[in-house]
Amino acid sequence: MSDTTPDLRPRPSDGPPRDQLGRRLRDLRISVTDRCNFRCTYCMPAEIFGRDYGFLPRSQILRYEEIVRLAALFVRLGVEKLRITGGEPTVRRDLPDLVRQLAAIQGLRDLTLTTNGSALRTLAAPLADAGLNRITVSLDSLDDVVFRAMSGADMPVTRVLDGIAAAQEAGLAPVKVNMVVRRGSNEASIVPMARWARESGLILRYIEYMDVGTANGWRMDDVVPGAEIIALVDAAFPLQALPAGYPGEVATRFRYRDGAGEVGVIASVTAPFCGACTRARLSAEGQLFTCLFAARGTDLRAPLRGGADDAEMEARIRAAWGGRADRYSDLRSAETANLPRVEMFVIGG
Repeated sequence: MSDTTPDLRPRPSDGPPRDQLGRRLRDLRISVTDRCNFRCTYCMPAEIFGRDYGFLPRSQILRYEEIVRLAALFVRLGVEKLRITGGEPTVRRDLPDLVRQLAAIQGLRDLTLTTNGSALRTLAAPLADAGLNRITVSLDSLDDVVFRAMSGADMPVTRVLDGIAAAQEAGLAPVKVNMVVRRGSNEASIVPMARWARESGLILRYIEYMDVGTANGWRMDDVVPGAEIIALVDAAFPLQALPAGYPGEVATRFRYRDGAGEVGVIASVTAPFCGACTRARLSAEGQLFTCLFAARGTDLRAPLRGGADDAEMEARIRAAWGGRADRYSDLRSAETANLPRVEMFVIGG
């Protein structure tokens, strides 16, 4: 194999690495850019990330062939699911080319993408044709005023809705929709979003407003607990709890008793699930993070570009995961609130 052509064949290894708490490595989120065309208040508020903000220069961002090589190594180490994230991944050029290469990795079971949906009318079909299995769209309200206020987007919510329709038409169904709920901003949209998702054949996931990064002004008073969210939905559309679909699943799932699909809540603030966390995150510049709330990562880009072979890279990944003892949400307190944390758009949420 040449330096630029990854070896996608499976091969024996020492087995999936385990961290200090016995958690295996199963999921990898790959950020392909730190840029985004939205300015969501809980991720990249416009007053901080304005026109003059210094995003990564192209030379520092992993090239597609580098991403594919690293992804293949992670799959050899036991990763079953890859999720492409950002920033907003669809602002990176030729994204279907990356999807096509990732989909060719032998042993990979699930290839997904999280997006704000603004480019899906154009990209949904090419992404599906390239081998994308599923898609998740971030959408916090159907109300145009609320949508614009939370997303900072210079476009109507109908553009995102049309993108979701395009994803369904392309066969990426059932599409998942993630709704971050922030008290005082969009809690009035909880039930309308459930109604729309039921009627549209979508899977809705409510997400508690989290203290990711340091720029969003997070306060506990802004959190709408998952139990409160589910109670509101249950009062409108009766629910029944569902078992987890797989070990380490982050969403607590419910089915509608009338058979109209399912809904879930990701309650990492009020009901932490650190003990079962199997996710690693690769930033656009090649830093490996072992927690959403991490302050520092492990540099994979430098050794990759410095000529390290696969065995060296695999050892570096194993060491990073093997030393992992992260459980931020379990420990969340006044003390952890003051710790440095990487911003959400850097590692894709």
